[in-house]
Amino acid sequence: MGAFLLSPGSLTTILGVSLGAFGLVAYVTGHPTLNLLGLFSGVPILLGGLALKSAELPPVPWLRQPDPQTKALRQKAATEVQQKLVKDVGRWRYGQKAHLESSLEVLKLSTGENPPQLTGLQEDDRQGRYQLTMRFQLSSEDTQIWLDKRERLARFFGPGVEARVVVVNPHCVDVELLSC
Repeated sequence: MGAFLLSPGSLTTILGVSLGAFGLVAYVTGHPTLNLLGLFSGVPILLGGLALKSAELPPVPWLRQPDPQTKALRQKAATEVQQKLVKDVGRWRYGQKAHLESSLEVLKLSTGENPPQLTGLQEDDRQGRYQLTMRFQLSSEDTQIWLDKRERLARFFGPGVEARVVVVNPHCVDVELLSC
């Protein structure tokens, strides 16, 4: 709930409501200048915040919180692409249906209206090599398509990465990116 309230859309909405309420109180107490300031700034900010909230995609949660050693390994052994992935999916996004939406389309892993949803991340130390695991929830049982794209995933996510696809269940796959 805390992260929900700290999203840019939530903060903007709260600011708009606060300024609007301030304007209404100023109107009731007979302060026309403050009334104008509150209402004329509060209502547009409120509408902007509501628009952001309607197009909001929250950061991807961790499947297991990384320990300090794994975070240090990310800085030392992760490829640039792995580091950018963690940073990119760890922030609020607006106007997208799914995290990595354009990448999934390029890889032909997205089926238009219901793209796979990135539901979790995990970092691991694999004998001194950094592994980033991305868990995707699929809208249909398309796991074979993901298995067939292993080599393309490794090429797409750059040199120095081995890619592995693990079927968790018929509607869920893990993509493991292991630094070389």
